[in-house]
Amino acid sequence: MKLRRKILLAIILLVFIPVILMGSISYYSFSHAMEKKSSNFYWVSLLETDRKLRFALSELTTISNSAITQPAIQKTLKQPDFAITYEQKQDINNLINHPMVTSFGLYSKNKLLYQYNEAMSFGELSTQSWFEAMRQAEGRPIWVGPGENGSAAAGNPVLIQARIIKDYYSLEDIGAVVIYVKPDLLDQVFWDAATLKQGDILLVNKQGKIVFDKSGSHIGEATEFPFLADGYDNERGYYVDNYLGEKSLITYLPSYNKDWYLAAITPSRMIASESVSIRNIAVILVLVSLISAFLFDRFFVRRLVGSIISAVNGMKRVQQGIFVPITTSVKADDERDLLIDGFNRMSKQIVELIEQVQKEQNRKKEVELQALVAQINPHFIYNSLESINSMAVLEGNRNISKMVVSLGKLLRISISENQEMIPLAMEMEHVRHYMDIQKFRFEDKFSYQIEVPEELKFYKTQKLIVQPIVENALYHAIEPMEGNGIISITAGESGDDIVIDVRDNGPGFDQSTLLSLWSKDWSTLKKYRENGVGLKNVHERLHLQFGGYYGIMICSSPGFGSIIRIRIPKMVP
Repeated sequence: MKLRRKILLAIILLVFIPVILMGSISYYSFSHAMEKKSSNFYWVSLLETDRKLRFALSELTTISNSAITQPAIQKTLKQPDFAITYEQKQDINNLINHPMVTSFGLYSKNKLLYQYNEAMSFGELSTQSWFEAMRQAEGRPIWVGPGENGSAAAGNPVLIQARIIKDYYSLEDIGAVVIYVKPDLLDQVFWDAATLKQGDILLVNKQGKIVFDKSGSHIGEATEFPFLADGYDNERGYYVDNYLGEKSLITYLPSYNKDWYLAAITPSRMIASESVSIRNIAVILVLVSLISAFLFDRFFVRRLVGSIISAVNGMKRVQQGIFVPITTSVKADDERDLLIDGFNRMSKQIVELIEQVQKEQNRKKEVELQALVAQINPHFIYNSLESINSMAVLEGNRNISKMVVSLGKLLRISISENQEMIPLAMEMEHVRHYMDIQKFRFEDKFSYQIEVPEELKFYKTQKLIVQPIVENALYHAIEPMEGNGIISITAGESGDDIVIDVRDNGPGFDQSTLLSLWSKDWSTLKKYRENGVGLKNVHERLHLQFGGYYGIMICSSPGFGSIIRIRIPKMVP
């Protein structure tokens, strides 16, 4: 396929498809915005409905709160075997008096003591599904709607408030009261609730039963709203789902009564009707974008292809190793000129990089040759020490022989190639030889001891990590002392790690001294052992080799010596 046709096809895809996506996204975004707007509208309506419901129910709760603490009811329940006089009945009726109350029943622990109009017997009360909830409420009122108590199905819907009555002084349960309220109370609350056209507002309980609804046609029916399930985010929200066989927007809100939820239902077709105009605009935009793509090809793509072909021909010359700049006869003053200029700069940079690589290769060969020559020196020194040892033995000077042997073994580990990890026993042996050599220099100035458990000797460790620590202790702690110094090297286990403690009885140092030494630049130091470089070197080597968890820890205090702890992982050979 020709390049021009490919670009035309790409333009169609890059314009045509985005416009389709834009139209689709706009359509769905608008639909979602309408859903959200409807949800917010309903949320405000549900919030206002719940506020009115709370006010209406609280009014009755206030009456019952006052009534159950009055002597007329308290005395009647404390003396269930006495007959209730006419005056007591009048007093009780006056206490529970409200236009919405149709009847009520006053119960002792095992029987119905008094009823106004009509109330269920104690036997019927104890079989109600909400009886146990009333007992567990510990005197707080519970509300049972028409769809929960079965009164709606029986054709005589009522709203029930039930609560345990406690003794005013001892707070012991002495009875219960069940108040029957006209459903008109809920009608008044829900009638003023704002709804969209063909919408409805439901009051449902946690078991999915419709306690009450604005339309009044679904009271007592069972539903399966997802927000009623355990673990669902049921604070406030909305979603789209089928309700009564129709796709609907469902907005829900927990009621002030913890056992109820308010849910608003709006058919989705009512919301989608507002988005038809957006869909039509999207179709028109798709047609316009297709025409624009063909016009763009005619007036721009054909010229752009010429510049790209020039760049392609230049690339072919580069493949052959010919770095010739591309020249153009006509300036376009746009990205086509940037393309040609970029290619020319690239060709120039490639030539420079090739020259730089050649120079680096030559330098690398020189460094490798120097490294090979440098390896000769340690081997020559080691062989020379062997000769000196033989001469010392022949002369009978055992001290010189012992010192030369120790120095030779130190050099053997130092010049070992491709052996970064060595057994812990070999590392400690290296330290022992170093200390023996230093004993010749310091004579009886210090003593040392090395303790390594037998089971740890064969674990692998990075070489030359203990000797720099010991050297640091020797020069910075033992040498300045007037008396005899002691250096102790001890290895032990710590879980899956090995810890090596290097202790000395030197003068110690404070934190500021350590921080000043640690922050110094290595390149400015005259000697390797100067100013604690050995500590920092070992710490960073262990960091690089084993990770940030491993390294050294320094504990010191002026006048109490120092402890340097090395932590390494257990590595099986």
